[in-house]
Amino acid sequence: MDGSDWSPDGVWLCAVEFAMVADSGSGSRRSESQSPEQPVEESRTIAVMSTAPSPVGVAVSAEVEAALASGGAVVALESTIISHGMPYPKNLQTAMEVEAIVRENGAVPATIAILDGVPHVGLNSEQLKRLAISGTQFQKTARRDIAQVVASGGNGATTVSATMFFAHKVGIPIFVTGGIGGVHRHGEKTMDISSDLTELGKTPVAVISAGVKSILDISRTLEYLETQGVTVAAYQTNEFPAFFTDTSGCKAPCRVDSPEECAKIIEANKNMHLESGILIAVPIPKQHAASGNIIESAIQQALKEADDKKITGNAITPFILDRVKVLTGGSSLEANIALVKNNALTGARIAVAFSDLRKRATNRSVRSAL
Repeated sequence: MDGSDWSPDGVWLCAVEFAMVADSGSGSRRSESQSPEQPVEESRTIAVMSTAPSPVGVAVSAEVEAALASGGAVVALESTIISHGMPYPKNLQTAMEVEAIVRENGAVPATIAILDGVPHVGLNSEQLKRLAISGTQFQKTARRDIAQVVASGGNGATTVSATMFFAHKVGIPIFVTGGIGGVHRHGEKTMDISSDLTELGKTPVAVISAGVKSILDISRTLEYLETQGVTVAAYQTNEFPAFFTDTSGCKAPCRVDSPEECAKIIEANKNMHLESGILIAVPIPKQHAASGNIIESAIQQALKEADDKKITGNAITPFILDRVKVLTGGSSLEANIALVKNNALTGARIAVAFSDLRKRATNRSVRSAL
């Protein structure tokens, strides 16, 4: 949302335009489980303008809209981790706790999902519950799937790439997730490379994660991120973390030690118009890190089972994570929840630091103009 341009045919292009919501409720949807008497958290529709005849509507909650309008700290959150990452009601409990952590640390959470064909940025409690109960009935939605899910009026749980896409469209610069996708093992033969990496290469959003999922080829993933021009930094460590464990054997390209340092990198990326994303890798807290050898052994077994069952594509990650959870007696699930909460804590503090940095820069500009 850095200004606007005029297209050759005279259509005004802007990142977002706030549209008033009619009393008919076009900016918000009521879930099937809600009765007419139940209050619905207000959303407003943000229209992403283009030369196309009709704008694409994105429903933004009133809380998120107000924070963005005032330059406050906002943290985007994905929804696939809720629908596909863990069972109900653990997924709902975790989602609510993660949002609470973001709020307690001074930022506004914005969970993103597609409901009945309408992309939503910021979900209310009923929408979160619907997502959690429906689980895998929601389509796992990456960037490539957005148009199909919207056009069909479907329900989509956004992955890293889709969440980044919508976050950027409405002006949210920071996004918290568990771990990103990457180059799969043997990816040099299969070309199985997550769209998360290409999204990071073209969408200027800072992604806070516990590094790259440990089921992937981490060294090749880092090489691919370099090719995509993505700034990669490890938080308070020199080694790139590997999701369940804080070590991977791969040195991080750079290190940051505070939310303020992270905010400065995000600001520099914005000011230089690099138009690429940033990956800030936060190691799982040591007290929650499962034994690397046990996890690695479980991963190897799960990979073999996936190969035997010919499981490929976006089905492989949920399968392997579920098998690892079983093989480790559930300790991997608890580690997963712990790292997501830690990422939310770190991401919220980075969002607050970035908001403060921007406000100070604005105040300086105003004073210099007087």
